[in-house]
Amino acid sequence: MPDNNSDALVRFENVQKSYDGEILVVKDLNLNIAKGEFLTMLGPSGSGKTTCLMMLAGFEPATHGEIYLDDVPINRVPPHKRGIGMVFQSYALFPHMTIGENLAFPLEVRKMGKSERDEKVKRALDMVQLGAFADRRPAQLSGGQQQRVAVARSLVFDPDVVLMDEPLGALDKNLREQMQYEIKHIHERLGVTVLYVTHDQSEALTMSNRVAVFDAGIIQQLAPPDVLYEQPTNAFVADFIGDNNCLVGTVTEESENSCVVQTPDGSNIKANKINIAGKGQKSTLSIRPERVIVNPDPGQVPNIFKAKALELIYLGDHIRTRMEVCGNDQFYVKIPNSTHHADLNQGDEVTIGWNEYDCRALDN
Repeated sequence: MPDNNSDALVRFENVQKSYDGEILVVKDLNLNIAKGEFLTMLGPSGSGKTTCLMMLAGFEPATHGEIYLDDVPINRVPPHKRGIGMVFQSYALFPHMTIGENLAFPLEVRKMGKSERDEKVKRALDMVQLGAFADRRPAQLSGGQQQRVAVARSLVFDPDVVLMDEPLGALDKNLREQMQYEIKHIHERLGVTVLYVTHDQSEALTMSNRVAVFDAGIIQQLAPPDVLYEQPTNAFVADFIGDNNCLVGTVTEESENSCVVQTPDGSNIKANKINIAGKGQKSTLSIRPERVIVNPDPGQVPNIFKAKALELIYLGDHIRTRMEVCGNDQFYVKIPNSTHHADLNQGDEVTIGWNEYDCRALDN
C-alpha cells in the first residue's frame, strides 16, 4: 500500500467539499490509493464517501485541495478525459441498445475503430461470463446479468481506475454475495485499481485490500479489513464494523498497555488501553460477541462477571444471546450451535468472561 506520494496512482491532497459554502461534507481529505489496489470507502449515509467518488470522477468539483491521477492534477480535467470507469447501482444501461452496443458506446466516444471495438467488447463480455449475450437487450437480462454488463462496460476501455458506487445495492442477498466474489476475482485477474463505495460493512470486509471508514466527512480509520475488525482505534469504528458490545465507564487505573474501567454498577473491567483520555476520564469498552466465554473456568480469563440470559435467538450456526451484565442489558454473546447449545435457556443466570486483550478501551 502507498506509504508516500510516489507510490500512489490516486491522491487526494487537502480536499474539501461544501455544497452551501458553510458546511463541509468532506473535511481535509488526504488519501493515497496504490495502483492495483481495491480500496473501499465505507460509512453511513451522509458521511462523505460518495461525494469523494464523485469528485474523483469529475461530476463534483472540489471546493479546496487537489486530486491527482498518476501524478497529474485533474481538478480541471473534464470527466470523459480522466480515463475512469464507473459502475452505478442503477446499472445505467441504454435500453434501446443491445449489450454489445452498450459496451461499444464508450469505445465509439473515444473514436476507436470497429475491429478493435469488437475485439474489446468480446473480451469484456467473456470476462463476466456473458459472451453469448451480446445481441440481447438489457430488459432480457436478469438484475445480476445487467450488473455484470455494467461492470464489463466500466472495464472495456482499459481505464486506469474503476469507481463503483453501491453497485450491488439493488440485488437480493444471495446474488449480492455472488457478485461480491465475482468483482473481487475480476479485480484479482486484471489488477485494475478499484475505488468502491458502500454502507455495507460485510461487503467492504469481503472485497477490499483496505477500507476507509468515513463519518462526518472524515476518515475515522484506514486499514486492511482484518485490522479494522480486530483493532478498531475509536468507538465509532468498533461499533460500525461487525457486531460489537459497548460498556461505558470511567478509567480508574492505567499502565503502559492496559487499564481498568469501572462501569456505573461498580464492575471493574481490565482492558487493552488503545485510545483513552486518561485516569478519571470516560471510556467506551469494545468487546466482540464471539470473544465472550460462557461459564469460563476459574482463572481462565481476567474478566469474569455474573450475567442473566434475557433473550436467545436461533441463527443456524450460532445462538445470539442477549444478556444483562455489568449493568448493561444489551450485551450480546454468540454461542456456537454445538450439541450443548440447549444447556442455556432464557432467564438462566450464568457467568461470562473475556480476555483483557479482547476488550479495547476507546474514546467515549
